[in-house]
This record gives sequence, C-alpha cells and structure tokens, in this order.
Amino acid sequence: MNEEHKKNNYTNPSAYLNRDLSWIEFNRRVLQEAQDPDNPLLERAKFLGIVTSNLDEFISVRVAGIQDQIRAGYTKKDFTGYTPSGLHKRLYKRVGKIVYDQYRTFRDISRSLNKEGIILVDYEDLTHAQEAAVEEYYRDIIFPILTPMAVDQSRPFPLVHSLFIYLAVVLKKEHAEEDEFYFAILQIPSNLPRCIPLPHRANSKRRQFVYIEDVIRAHIGTLFSGYHPVAVNEFRLTRNSDLSIDEEGAEDLLEEIEKELRKRRRGVPARLEVQKGIHPYALEQLLAEFEIGHFVYEIDGPLDLGFLRQFSGSLKGYGYLNYPPIEPVYPAEFDETEDFFEVLRERDVLAYHPYESFESMIDFITQASEDDQVMAIKMTLYRVSGNSPLITALAYAAESGKQVTVVVELKARFDEERNIAWARKLEQAGCHVVYGLVGLKTHAKITLIVRQEGNELRRYVHIGTGNYNENTAKIYTDISLFTSRDDAGLDASELFNQITGYSTNHDWKSFVVAPVSMSLTLNKLIKRESEHAAAGRPARIIAKMNSLSNQQVIDELYEADQAGVSIDLIVRGVCCLRPGVPGLSERITVRSIVDRFLEHSRIYYFENGGDPEVYLSSADWMTRNLTRRVELMCPVKDKTAREQIVHILEVTLRDNVKSSFLQSSGNYERPNDEKAPYRSQFAAMNVENWKYTQASPSDPMHS
Repeated sequence: MNEEHKKNNYTNPSAYLNRDLSWIEFNRRVLQEAQDPDNPLLERAKFLGIVTSNLDEFISVRVAGIQDQIRAGYTKKDFTGYTPSGLHKRLYKRVGKIVYDQYRTFRDISRSLNKEGIILVDYEDLTHAQEAAVEEYYRDIIFPILTPMAVDQSRPFPLVHSLFIYLAVVLKKEHAEEDEFYFAILQIPSNLPRCIPLPHRANSKRRQFVYIEDVIRAHIGTLFSGYHPVAVNEFRLTRNSDLSIDEEGAEDLLEEIEKELRKRRRGVPARLEVQKGIHPYALEQLLAEFEIGHFVYEIDGPLDLGFLRQFSGSLKGYGYLNYPPIEPVYPAEFDETEDFFEVLRERDVLAYHPYESFESMIDFITQASEDDQVMAIKMTLYRVSGNSPLITALAYAAESGKQVTVVVELKARFDEERNIAWARKLEQAGCHVVYGLVGLKTHAKITLIVRQEGNELRRYVHIGTGNYNENTAKIYTDISLFTSRDDAGLDASELFNQITGYSTNHDWKSFVVAPVSMSLTLNKLIKRESEHAAAGRPARIIAKMNSLSNQQVIDELYEADQAGVSIDLIVRGVCCLRPGVPGLSERITVRSIVDRFLEHSRIYYFENGGDPEVYLSSADWMTRNLTRRVELMCPVKDKTAREQIVHILEVTLRDNVKSSFLQSSGNYERPNDEKAPYRSQFAAMNVENWKYTQASPSDPMHS
C-alpha cells in the first residue's frame, strides 16, 4: 500500500470502530443468547443475568472514566473520532436501548418460567397461607437486620454502596395537618435470598417465590411507627470503581491498594437506576444527593437482574431446563501415568478447557509440591478462586522447604481483596510473594518447576491462556501447554527474574514478552505474511482473542490485507477494526462466538509461506496488554500439540450456529448459509474429535 493511500485511510476515523460502542454490541450478542428460544430456558435466564453484570462493570469503569474526562474538560477526539462528551451521549442512548430490550426479554422469560411451574409472585397475589408464612419470615429473619436511615437536617444522607438495592421511602406524619414530606432510605439485605420460596404441597411441581424487596415494602410500616408511607420505591447506584494507585510513591503497595479499596466505596456516582413511577420527591432527593444528570434510568421491573444467575442455578428438579452437565475428561497423556514429569520428558501436552479437566493443572502443582526432587516452584496468580487447592499446594511446598515464589497481581480489577488475602496466606506459609513491577499488571499465566534429576536441574513449564482458577476453567475455553523444552525453561527462568529482580535485556529463546517485545514481534510477523503474499507464497493470519483495539496493530492488519494476506479474526468482544471495506480490509473477516462457554483462549496463527507458526498467549491485541502489562506469547513447537491447536481453529471457523460476523457498518449478523448447522463448542465436547482428527482438505484452514 502506498503512503498516500495509507494516509487517506488510516487518518480517517471512519476506518475504525469505537471501542465502547463495540462493547455495547458485544453485550447485545450476550442478550441475543437470552432471547434465543433454542437455548434451554434457565440458561437463557443466566445469560440475562450476565448482561446485567457486564453492564455494571462497563458503567463503573468505562463510562465512569469518560465522565471523569468530561469533568476535567478533556475535549480531544480519540482515534475513532469521538470526544468524551459525544461518546457519553451515544453510550447513554445505546445502554438505554439494551436495558429496554433486557426487561422485555425478562418478561418473556418470566412467562415461560410460569408455564414450567417456576413463578415469581406479586405480593398482593399471595394466598392467606403464603402471606402468613412470609410474615413470619419477615418478623424472624428480615426485620432484625434492617436499618432504616432517615435523611434530615440532623442526619445527613448516609453512604449508599455501589450496586446494592435500596428502598427510597417518602413519609408523612400520621394525623399531621401540614403536607410535609419526610425521606428515608433502606438497604435491601444482600446476604438473604433475593427470591424467597413460598410454601407448597409436597407433591406439587410448582415452585413460587416472592421478591424480598416486595416483602419489605409490604411491611414498611413496622420500621416507621407514627408515620404514613406515601411511596416506597427501589433505587440502585453505580459508582466509579476504578482504582487510582500511586505505585511509585507507595511505600507498601498492599497497604496502598487496601486504602484505595476503601475509597472505592465512595466513588463518584456514575449511574442511577430507579423503579419506574418513582415518587417525584424521592427522585428529587436522590438526584440532589448524587449530583448525576445523565445515566439515570427508570426500570420497568425488578432492579438488578444479575440475581438470575444464582437463582437459576439454585433450582432443584429442573435439570431439563439447563444444558446437560459436561464431564471434562482427564488429558489422556497424563491419565496413563501418575508421573507428570516422566510424560513431559518425552513430549509436550496440550489440554483444552473446559472439555479437558483443569484438575490436570492442580495435580501437576500438587505432585511438584510433594516431590522431594523438586527444588523450586514459581507461579503467577492473577485471578484465583475463593478456595483454591493451588494455594494449599504452594503453601505446603514452602512449608516443606522448597523455594516457592508467587507473583500475585494485587491490581486484578474486582479481585483485589481476594488477592490480598491470598498474598498474606502465602507469605505466612513461607512463600516469597512478589506484587509485580511498578506501573505494570502481571497478566502472564506461567508456572515454572525446577527439579533435580541426577546431576542436572530440569525445568518444567506450564503456560496458559487463562487464569489459574478452577472455577472459571469450567466455563471459559482456555488452553494449557505443559512442556519441558529447554528454550521454554530458560525463558521462564528469565521472565521470573525480570519480574522479581533487576534482570533486563534478555535474548529470548522462544518467548515473546510484553511490554518489551510483543508489539515489535507482532509487527514483524504480520509484515512477514505481507512479504510472503507479495512473493506468491501462502499467506494467512488467523487470530483468536477477546478484544482487538490497538490502533497500531489494526493498521498493520490493514496493510497486510492490501498486500494480499487472507485474515480471519475470531474476536469475542470488542473489535475496533472495520472489516470488508474496499481498498482497506476486503480480505479480513471478523467473527464473534457467544455460546454456552466464554470463549477466552488467545491463539495466533501465521501461515509463514507454508511453514505455519502457532502461538498461545495471555494477551489480547489491546493497548493495555501490549504496553501496560507483563504478557506472554509462546510458540507451540511440538508438532502434535501444534496440530491440535490448528484443529481447534478449524472447528471454530466452521461454526455457523453461534458465530456472528462483523459488518463494515459495525453491526453483527449471523451467517445465512445452507450448510448443515455446525456448533463449534458442541463439536469440541467430543475431545477425541478435536484432539486426534487431522485436518481434511475440506476444512476451513485449507479452503
């Protein structure tokens, strides 16, 4: 592509899609799963809950950040052509549309649940027996933990916590002649069930529930004796939840983060949700207190549909309304022996989660912790489960005299408190706990085990595309690579040395590390495909990731497109690249798969003139991953493992059921072809199929 052509296209904001608007489109694809009648009913309800939790995080981080820019007077356009103010207005409308569709979908799902005997009952429709049971539950369980909080001259507005449901109560004094309103708020207990089960006959197939906020509303008079409740309405506040940490000025990073977590509770209000038809006086009080103009939504239904995830999972006897449970298989290579090290001395092993069990990773660390020949274990932890057996194994290893080093990322958003707790537990057990590098998040997923074997030390390495979390490993698609290759072992040692010490300027044998070299390496790999295309050699890029938003990488892909490279992008969430534009991106396709499991693996394939290279990575192609995080991209050199990953890509590219294709307009569309339906995640559940079946000429990789 000549420089004038590049200038005309790449300096034009219309060549890119906005990151935040693209995220809205992703959440709409999640909502489509809740609307899809082919999905099991309770799975649809769970997807609806996911839409809410996604929006909560988006508002508390992305929208709140834009609002900070507006308050600071920042007016510069981003590379997609939006000022903060202009983008804020667009997001307000887009979010409002999604919320409207979300509650329309909720009403549809509720009707379907009613037909199945799962009924969310309005309080006024309770039978006398049900009302008596609920009244007893209120008196014995709910009432003792409620705290009504009046707002007047002597009692200022109390702290309202982010993402909790409250009742706004408008009152009048009983028998008072004046027409004066009084105002109070009441937090709905979050440690009690949102939906209270109602009594039912032993042989009844019907299960009825009532919302806890409806029960409290019906008994509000018990909290304000001498006053008459005029109106009782729900509201919910979302605060700015991003942390602002001065790492360089912090004497103790752990204490600094704990301090910032306390500040988060008082973050600037970013969104207010109120019950439709809220009393004008109550709304006036809330708006005055929170000083919020935009991002106020009246909700026609129960606030915070996130409860549907837990509610759907708690129902017993309705298995037919869920997906059949998946039983992950244990990787066959390890299943034949109890000695991981023996297997890895012979070959690399690949595990594809959740179809293959994450227990293999836990067993790997457990064996290392108990092996007398293991001298050291080093591991990065970004997001860990609440009761992780990995922590137990690492603590045991340290207590047994092994050198255990754990890089705990304290700044993993919304997991900060949990990670602080794990860091302290590991330190107490004798582990060396490191909090990473100043100004960078450690996002790489890597474990190094050093073992004495005869007269030499041998290194064993695990590299993952996802977190060391056995809970998310059941619902996220990720890849684990186990290896004892010398180059991986040497690079793993150096990577940990750079994180924990002062080592720099390493000549990496195989690893590609951000923020040191990943951007440059990606540029070289993409340009190499362009050179192959120009010379008439096979040239193709397949990249599977969660998000693509880095302008430099997008521009490099545009250049490769114009050089003749075929590019298939599998991007689950945000994508700022605009595909299918003549003279810019006509050889680029972008598809997103939203299905039962969260597509999370990062896989990068470069055809390389007929000698393909495949990489696994912790990094998406986002600016934060390439410049502000410690990330890892590792080539897969074992022939069998590489073929297995290629087959995973083949299976993914064949999906015509849950794939949505990004159009040049920025919209996503499902494929409209006459091929037999092919659902990649269902195909992957047949582990032998993806792991051992070789590509055929009809597969997409060869088309």
